[in-house]
Amino acid sequence: MRLKSAFAALVAVTALVLPACSGAGSGGGSAEDYPSKDLDWTIAFGPGGGNDLMARKLVQVIQEEKLYPADIAVENREGGSGATGWGYLLSKRGSGYDVSTTSGSFLTTPLQANPGWTYQDFTHVGLLATDDALLLVDGAKNINTFEDWVGYAKNKGTVVVGGIGTVNVDFILQSIIAEHAGYKIEYVPYNEEGQVQTSLLSGALDAMISNPGSILGQVESGDMRPLLFTGKERLAALPDVPTGEEKGITDLPSMPRGLILPPDAPDYARDWWIKTMQQVVKSEQWGKFLADNHLTRDERWGADFTAYLEKTTAEFETTLKEQGAL
Repeated sequence: MRLKSAFAALVAVTALVLPACSGAGSGGGSAEDYPSKDLDWTIAFGPGGGNDLMARKLVQVIQEEKLYPADIAVENREGGSGATGWGYLLSKRGSGYDVSTTSGSFLTTPLQANPGWTYQDFTHVGLLATDDALLLVDGAKNINTFEDWVGYAKNKGTVVVGGIGTVNVDFILQSIIAEHAGYKIEYVPYNEEGQVQTSLLSGALDAMISNPGSILGQVESGDMRPLLFTGKERLAALPDVPTGEEKGITDLPSMPRGLILPPDAPDYARDWWIKTMQQVVKSEQWGKFLADNHLTRDERWGADFTAYLEKTTAEFETTLKEQGAL
């Protein structure tokens, strides 16, 4: 299996770390007047993917429910499998006015390269949900079932597959599925969802991994055909698509969707965000977003989120070593 990537060059653009003025209590304000400034919300990937969709929904709920008193500026800072965006957040050490959402790359990128940070460096607000995925092919191809795909892949010798990030959950899923089914892959990483979709439909990829919320429209139009779902149960929207477990493929990981602040963010900022996000996840809008995008509700706050990140990172590291990616 070959990993086609210029990853080392991409992570070199990670932002310079700026030192805090006075540690965890700093941030240019106080508990009494927080929050009172405009907020900078970083999305570490391009438009259209699961991370982007979730972040913008969270901002929408926060604004419509008038939970944040100032403006929120949302910016996609993609590159280096999340290294650029989270490197930018790292440079805001001590700030309570910069936030970002997590994905699998938040844990796997530091395992594969040295972007200058790990999950441990940031202030952990909470896990909000987990996101499972679909294995898809071009709808125009005569591949209608998972068994058809396995036969096609074995006959071709090595299939070219893609997903978001270099050694992200997408790569882990492609590797585990291929190993179980007995075919070889060449994995191509992308920074945003649109690039993966274009590559699949142009014939540059044989298959791709995507979250249901990002791809269901293309499935419904017939442009893409789902062959396997990595969740525990079949999707209600795609009842004919089998799960990995039905095919004997167990322990397929999910994408962690959470919220973080920069390193050494003030305690009062972290506590405010935990309390606010606990309101957000109870909203009708958030519940509808989870249902529409087929995410699994999984809420863990503060130290519980940190423990989850530690455990999941260890599991990812083990899998990546087994797949020869580390």
